[in-house]
Order: sequence, then structure tokens, then C-alpha cells
Amino acid sequence: MKKLYSNKLVILSLVLPGVLLFLFAILTPIVLSIFYGFTDFKGMGDFNFIGWDNYKNLFHDAAFGRSLLNSLLLAIGFVFIQHPIAMIVAAVLDKLGGKAENVFRCIFFIPNVISVAVIASLWKNIYNPKFGLLNNIIRFFGGKGETDWLGPNTAIWSVLIVLIWHGFGWGMLIYYTGIKNIDPTLYEAAAIDGANQRQTFLKVTLPLMKPVIQVNVTMAVISALKQMETVYVLTQGKNNTQFAANYLYEQGFKSYRYGYGNAIGVLFIIICLVATVALNKVFADRDAIKARKEQKRRDKEIKRRLRVKNLEKGVA
Repeated sequence: MKKLYSNKLVILSLVLPGVLLFLFAILTPIVLSIFYGFTDFKGMGDFNFIGWDNYKNLFHDAAFGRSLLNSLLLAIGFVFIQHPIAMIVAAVLDKLGGKAENVFRCIFFIPNVISVAVIASLWKNIYNPKFGLLNNIIRFFGGKGETDWLGPNTAIWSVLIVLIWHGFGWGMLIYYTGIKNIDPTLYEAAAIDGANQRQTFLKVTLPLMKPVIQVNVTMAVISALKQMETVYVLTQGKNNTQFAANYLYEQGFKSYRYGYGNAIGVLFIIICLVATVALNKVFADRDAIKARKEQKRRDKEIKRRLRVKNLEKGVA
């Protein structure tokens, strides 16, 4: 077996399918998007090379700016509302134990199993100004209950609530899995030292969950840029509810500005890369970085001393 896996032809046959899949399914579309982003291609027929015009227009496009702002608001909602609650719920579920733990875990994850179109249609009926559940509840408690929740004044906040609620299950499940992988002996040691549940969560669970939080937050930021289906079914991007991915779809496939849509896609990639690098910097282990820098300094000092010794020997 060792001889078989050391054969270069066998190694190539195992690696080649994955490499080809990456080239044709990921790298080639990205390269084509970059190319078409410099053209006025409309999806069919001839096209002209127009240089940076699409990117210049993006910086003066108010609708695109609004879509990015909405995506930023969603990312903030994910990071500062959805994820803290998801982590707390995951920690509570871990302590709950028994059948109740499994039941509530399934309940929280159910929205992620249901089709996005069904979820959006359900919330559209909940927000309906005439017969919607939300207005009926307000009427039950004595209010007027006539608010158009998907109207110009409240649409963006109504959409954000749906998106944050719908993605809650995934975030909670990832945090729940991370907490389950923490060594129970650490909790036992904290209990022996007299730590209460709040102190245990802040001093044991939270620091050990740092890699999980990094992955979850990075995915949340990228997901905020990719949101489209739910928004499209709820509002079709009207009433200032246009999100970046939804705007890309409208420009590329409804307005037949394929080159412009590809320019938006390239900008997406850049934003995602910048966000990923920035989050890696934020969540970087400072002590580990300092240790690596110190080790590099020591290595340089050792090399310098060796050069000095070699020079002294040459002179002697």
C-alpha cells in the first residue's frame, strides 16, 4: 500500500479530479466574472471592452450604496444580536440535558429545514396589514393594528427580523457543537474553585469558543452579502429593502447589464476577502503572535552571531 501511494501516477489520479473541479467550477467563473466586469456585455451578442467604467459607476450608484448599507445592517444584526443569543441558548441547552435538550435543539433548527420560499411567504402573511397575525395581536391588546410592516417606513427592519430569525438555528447549532467539544473536566475544575455559571461561561466557555466564534462570525458576514431569496419573496427589493446580492441579480438578469452585474460580483469577492482577513486579525491569538515574533527575533540574532563568528574565523 505504501508503494502504491508513493507512485506519482496514483497520486496524480487522486488529486486531478479535485483540481479540475476547482479550476472549472470555481476559478474559471471567477476569472470570467473579472473579465466581463470590464465590458458592457448584456448576456448575449457582442460586447465592448470599457475598462473601469462599471466600477466607476458603482461608486456613484445610490441604489448599490443602499444595498451595501442594508447588507452591513444585516451583518451587524447577525454579529451583535443573533450570535450572542445563539451562544447563550446553546450554553443553556448544554446544561439542560435529557429529552428536553434534544426537543428544543430540534425546535430551534426547524426554520433552517423549511424552504426559504415557504418561510418568506409565511412571514409575508404575518406582516399583512389586513389579516396578518402581528396586527391581530396588536388589536387584541387594544391597539389599532393597521401598520403596513412591509411598507416604506418599516420594511427594512421587518426584513432584518426575518433574516436574523431564520438563520438563528445554524448559528446556535455550531455554537452548541463547539460547547459540546469542550473538555468537561475544565467545568469540574471551575466548580471546585467555586466559580458560578456566569463566571464559568465567561472564563471557560467563551475563551475556548474563540475559534468557533471566528468561523461563525465570518460566515455571518459573508451570508449577509449573499442574502437574496428571502428578500425577493418578501418585498422584491422595494421600499429600500434592496440587498447586495438581490441588486446583483436585478442588474445582471432583469436589466440585462451582465457586465455591470459581474463588476458587482467581483466587488463582493474583494469585500469578502477583506472581511475575512480583518476578522482573522481581530480573532488572532495575540500571545501566539508575540511568541512567533520573539522566535523570529531570536533566529535572526543567532544567524547574526554565526555570521560574526564566521567572519572572525576568516580573519584569523
